[in-house]
Amino acid sequence: MKTTYKQLKIEEREKIAIFKAQGKPAREIARLLGRDHSTVLREIARNGAPVNHGYYLPHRAQERSKTRKQESGRRKKLKSKFIRRYVREKLKIGWSPEQIAGRISMEIPEATISHEAIYQYIYAKAPHLRKYLTRRHRKRLSKKYSRKHQRSRIPYRVSIAERPPHINERIEFGHWEADSAVSKKNDVRLNILVERKSRFVQITKMRNGSSRATRYAIIEKLSPLSAHVRKSITYDNGFENFHHHRVNKILGTSSYFCNPFHSWEKGTVENTIGLIRRVIPKGADIAPLQNRTIKRIENMLNSRPRKCLGFRTPAELFSFST
Repeated sequence: MKTTYKQLKIEEREKIAIFKAQGKPAREIARLLGRDHSTVLREIARNGAPVNHGYYLPHRAQERSKTRKQESGRRKKLKSKFIRRYVREKLKIGWSPEQIAGRISMEIPEATISHEAIYQYIYAKAPHLRKYLTRRHRKRLSKKYSRKHQRSRIPYRVSIAERPPHINERIEFGHWEADSAVSKKNDVRLNILVERKSRFVQITKMRNGSSRATRYAIIEKLSPLSAHVRKSITYDNGFENFHHHRVNKILGTSSYFCNPFHSWEKGTVENTIGLIRRVIPKGADIAPLQNRTIKRIENMLNSRPRKCLGFRTPAELFSFST
């Protein structure tokens, strides 16, 4: 029986990146993924870094794959000059794209188009025609704008009320809290992870606060750690945490969410952000900060004696867990 090829998903690409960073060969990676080794070899060759061969980033690979797929089936919108002229004339007399598409298929069957193709033509190639649309949907003006401002419910959300008591009591390592420190100057921000028992801090600079950037930042920081020190992550209800379930698939963690507007329910990370703000004041521009500066702040916090830890440092206590 002929087998059907299924394209790699982002979760598989993330696992390829992790396994590759661990030095695993392509055949072993393929076995762990349940894939043919040629699929893994082809993926790394086609969607890896074009300059530094062998360097593989999952989100870049996903973008290259998506772009290639889109370009392979891309068609020019309203390629006929006659159709474009017909569309312009009918728009100017008040016809809707749906009316135009329906009518042209009656008058000229070989010139059949869809109303969606007309909308795409207007917004991509002929923006001056927007004024003739009866309903100028804001969401059509910019797909990027729509995605950025859309606020959907977080999928697979588990309330902090269901978090097991042993996590609340900080009796074992591996339970983290996550949050972001935002810059008012631009979209650049810091992703901050704090281990609840040791107060050990991990900081990542992100170019924006998207759910994808947040997902990659968390995976990058926690994936090198042993499984017994990455058990759960507690989040707030920000849209940047939309992909928490994907983080769980990669890291084997569980997710818990604070009640809306109850940031104090993840007080460990909130307190840590307060300490970071002593170095990077609220409102300061985060963009110019170099990674070595962020690492220095991280080391400073992890080397700071804490009364709640018996005046041990987070780094000292966390080292007992590894």
